Amino acid sequence: MRENGLVHIYCGDGKGKTTAAMGLALRSIGHRKPVVIAQFLKDGTSGECRFLGALDHVTVLAANPVGKFSFAMTDTEKDVTKNAIVRTFEAATQFAVREHAFLLILDEVCAAITCGFLEEERVLSFLQNKPDTLEVVMTGRDPSERLQAEADYISEICKRKHPFDRGIAAREGIEQ
Repeated sequence: MRENGLVHIYCGDGKGKTTAAMGLALRSIGHRKPVVIAQFLKDGTSGECRFLGALDHVTVLAANPVGKFSFAMTDTEKDVTKNAIVRTFEAATQFAVREHAFLLILDEVCAAITCGFLEEERVLSFLQNKPDTLEVVMTGRDPSERLQAEADYISEICKRKHPFDRGIAAREGIEQ
């Protein structure tokens, strides 16, 4: 049984999956533990990424080269996005291993898999072969049964009510 380097999944349709992951990053940084954050289908410019990326012991990578939701992308844009996501996943995981990171956050990796931008086998292989000391957090909706089987923690965040349902867009400093 693993006691160090556990695997977390923060999933569900509610707001707060990324926020929970970034909170764990802050906790790790507070103990001077190196953190790698890879954001998939996001551009890395949210308030938390700007702040965390400016700190020592933190590396932030992002992969959303076309700046659109997957359903709004053309086939060409989807190809560009897929290539960027695969490169970002490889760069983040290799950097985390090489630099002996304490925590690796794969933000929206579940969506990257579901949208067909990243092969689940690639993620599973990494999880099964990662360093014993590396803690990994994955976020997103609808993680597969296979991803869930690799997790030591699964926290589901359930939406009961959200301003987006009333047409209120993401607000700077709150959702972005």
